[in-house]
Order: sequence, then C-alpha cells, then structure tokens
Amino acid sequence: MGLERAEVRDGMRIDWNLPITMDDGLVLRADVFRPIPPGKYPAILSYGPYAKGLAFQDGYPNQWERMAAQHPDVAAGSTNQYQNWEVVDPEKWVPDRYVCVRVDSRGCGGSPGYIDPFSPRETKDLYHCIEWAGTQPWSSGKVGLNGISYYAINQWHVASLAPPHLAAMCVWEGAADWYRDMTHHGGILCTFWANWYDQQVKTVQHGLGAGGPASRVTGEPVCGAETLSETELAKNRCDLGNEILAHPLDDNYQTARSPTWSKVTTPFLSAGNWGGQGLHLRGNVEGFVRAASKQKWLELHGLEHWTHFYTDYGRLLQKRFFDYFLKGTANGWQHQPRVQLQIRRIDGVVERSENEWPIARTRWTKLYLNPADQSLRGTPVAAAGRLEYEALGEGVTFLSPPLDMETEITGACAAKLFVSSSTTDADLFLVLRVFAPDGREVVFQGAIDPHTPIGQGWLRASHRKLDPALSTPYRPYHTHDEKWPLRPGEVVDLDVEIWPTSVMVPPGYRIGLTVRGRDYEYPGPSGGRLSSFKNVLRGCGPFLHDDARDRPRETFGGTVTLHFGPDRMGYALLPIVPAK
Repeated sequence: MGLERAEVRDGMRIDWNLPITMDDGLVLRADVFRPIPPGKYPAILSYGPYAKGLAFQDGYPNQWERMAAQHPDVAAGSTNQYQNWEVVDPEKWVPDRYVCVRVDSRGCGGSPGYIDPFSPRETKDLYHCIEWAGTQPWSSGKVGLNGISYYAINQWHVASLAPPHLAAMCVWEGAADWYRDMTHHGGILCTFWANWYDQQVKTVQHGLGAGGPASRVTGEPVCGAETLSETELAKNRCDLGNEILAHPLDDNYQTARSPTWSKVTTPFLSAGNWGGQGLHLRGNVEGFVRAASKQKWLELHGLEHWTHFYTDYGRLLQKRFFDYFLKGTANGWQHQPRVQLQIRRIDGVVERSENEWPIARTRWTKLYLNPADQSLRGTPVAAAGRLEYEALGEGVTFLSPPLDMETEITGACAAKLFVSSSTTDADLFLVLRVFAPDGREVVFQGAIDPHTPIGQGWLRASHRKLDPALSTPYRPYHTHDEKWPLRPGEVVDLDVEIWPTSVMVPPGYRIGLTVRGRDYEYPGPSGGRLSSFKNVLRGCGPFLHDDARDRPRETFGGTVTLHFGPDRMGYALLPIVPAK
C-alpha cells in the first residue's frame, strides 16, 4: 500500500491512508474526503472493520445490485466509485461542505493490530479518532458519527466516554446491548456473530495483502501491502464465536461491550428497522428510551437494512439533523417531532409523527390463549387445560377471530406463559403473526430476510429471572445473571419480550401467536442466499439459534407443556393504537 498520498478528483480533496496514532502507539489508517475550497468544516466519521478501500459493489454485490435497481435515487448524482458498505457516499456529502472520514478499525483493512470487535480497546480507538478529526486544520471542531450496523453500534459505546469533539450522532440500524440485542436473544445463543466474523471480517483482515481484494479507485490492496500466513493472521484476531459461547450469562465480558445509558448525553437520531428482528431494532428503541441525552429522536422504517440509509428519504433526514447540530443551520430541526414512524400496511407504508415512545394513547390489550380451540381472545380462560408440543419442534399457534375493523399494532409486545418441561430447561421462540382471510401469512421485507414475520421474541426458561426496576408490563427485562433450572414437570410462569413492531391489520384478517421450540421458518419459498451470509434465508435471515453446543438435545429436547386455567391465564400483550 502506498500509504499517505493526496489528490483532487471528482470535486473533492482526498487524503488516502492518513495516520492516526492511538494512545498505545498503534497507527490506524483513515481516508479523508474534503471540499476543495480551504476552510473549516464539520466531519462525518466512521470507524469499522469492513475495509475503507473495498467498494460496496465489490464486497456486497447482491445488496448493491438490488438496491440500485429498486431505488434509483441511491445511485443518482454520484459516480458511485467511492461507495462503501454501510457508510456515507462522500460525493453526496462533501458538496454540502462536510468532511467524510473513514477509519479502518484495528486489525482490519489498512490498519494493523489485533481484531477484537466492539471491545473497550476499539471504543478507545474511536474516541481518539473523533478527537483527531476535531482538531485538524480543516476541522470546525464538530464531529458527527454516522453509519449503519457496526458503525452505529459503536456510537453508543463511545458516547459513554463523552469525547469533547463529538457533537451529534446518527445511529442507523445498529444495536446496543451486546448480550440482549446481539449475542443471546432471551438467553439463547445467536450464531450470527461467529458466521459474520468468518464472512465479513476475516475476509478483509489486515495482512491479507495481495491475497485480499483491491480498491477499484486506486488499484491498491485494501488490506495492506504485507501478506501474512494464515497462522500469523489467526494470531492477530480473537476467536469471536468461541468467546461468545464461553460467556452464556450477562457478565463483565458482555457489559464491557454495551453502553452505559446514563453517560450517553450526545444529541442523536436513532433509526431502527421494523424487520430488524435479531439485530437492527431493539437497541435503537432502547437507546431512545433510556439514554440520558435531552436531544434525541427516533425513526423507525422498513425495507432492507442498508437501503433507506442511502435513499433520498434517509440521506436528507440525516442531513437535516447534522446541519442543525454540526453547522448550526436554522432549519427547524428543533421542532422535529421526537418520533417519526413508517407504519407498515399490507399495501405499503404511511409516515406519521409522534411525540413519545411508547405512544401515549396506546391501548395495551391482552389477548388470552385458549387451549380448547387454540384461539386468541379478549376474555380470560375459565377452565383448566394444557397443550403439549415437541420441545425442538414447530409448536402451537393461537389465532384471533377475524378482526371486525382495521387495527393498528405499533409498539413493544410481550407474552405471559405458564410452562413445564420434561427436562431441566426449555427454549421458547415466540412469533407474532398476521394471516389473511384465505390463511396466507402476511410477511414483510425485513432488514435481511424478504419473508419476515410481524414480531419475534425469545426466552430460555432458566433465564426467566426479571429485573423489577427495569421491567415494564410491555417490555419485561431479564437479568440473565444466573440460571434457574427447571424441575421436570414443574410449572413456571414466563414473561417473554417480543421486539417492537408496527402493522395496520385490515378487517377480516387474524392475529396469531406461535409458541415453538426453534427458529421461525416462512412456509413459502426461501429468500435465497446472499454472498455475505452462510445460510439460505428462510424467515429469520442470518439470526439463527441452532448451535448444538448451546442447545444440547438432552436438555432442550423432550416435551414442553403450556398450562392454562383461572390462575394460569397466558396472554399476548399488544399495543393497539387508535387513530389520532
């Protein structure tokens, strides 16, 4: 790699591979895109592992081709040769007098070092990068963070350290809690991160050199000039999947990779995806509700998780936010409603603003599970009953009568269940569903999977312990700090969090709740396979819970029984929102 060099092209001053020295002496590498006229400008910064020199089109061709074809505004007005996965296109930001700074995280792309994703070391690195950008000769002293997923998650972390030059951040479809949002849904290990590490991080590790990809702009290797052996590469990275497996509870390993909400005071826009079940939803909502910042906004939308960040809808929303906080532009952002929602309908979306979350006029509605006919009804069950299902199987589904009027469900959901197992534990996978009058299931394009159900929740029965200070009826909060094993046949009550959702259910349609023992699978055709994931998309995208080491059959097999009666009234709690 030619290291530092500068050039003017495509209406920008570009500094390639600028050095940023960390407190331990390691030098990270950054590409900086600036306006040509001299001056002091605010910076939009990102720090992450996907190799700043790797073009979106080369690293993620399936996603780029689909997005560019379906949303022509994404590619319009740009040569698109500087497009990178999940960060801003400088050709659409530099003309508006922003500097775009892209930093390769430690051990990835052009930056040497040891890879340890989301670690405290990385958070310190991001802190120093922000302070570097805020003190350069071209800098106005105001730095904003922007980006999707990885580039969003680490914003919560670094905000907990309060970098002096961090003026605002746009957290677009990230996550926050390393345990609850990412590695262990309801205490159940998610295999996504081990697979992600293989497919998206090891493939751009620093030291791949000539064996790695090359930049379509400069022609140089994006992972450094030096080519290391596989043994040397392995020594320079953590064993992420096995480290996660080794920490089944919410311990110090987990909390060190999660934000401290009381210390997050930076102004922010948090944008989540209704179809982001498994990663790109819960943390965005939790951050909005729990962060200490007084200047915070929430936006929730649909489609693929990389799409709206680049469309005119998303980009212009981001710019209004950053123009206000980084430039001081009098654009009325201070009057922007605190919550902006893309309400999903069977035939599209309706945009609506609200002033708070949860929505104040929500009618929290219990639909009770009836074992006699497997129905969901507004009246409690009077008689005792029980339903059994194979503990690792497809479970049972409860259906409401056809709705007599259009009904909006928008907000967090929960369920109360009374459960016993023939073994010492049980994993419950809850799926909130909607069915058309002909029995066809209504699904939406999710953040990854094209056939995503309305809502999902998970809970390992031995993790049923609640935190009373943080739990609410609509969002139970589990401590995950100790295991409470079951005694075979013992009935326990479980409060299950179902991640937030939004859908307008037409009259004549039914609401369903499925309680099952494994990941949801869409009954229709698969969504195919994307190049960046190992598995075929069958309804949950890559967010699966199928590691046999975490779910041994002798513990999680057998039979699960749902119990019902006057003193065991299981229900789904839904946020029904009346019209304004």
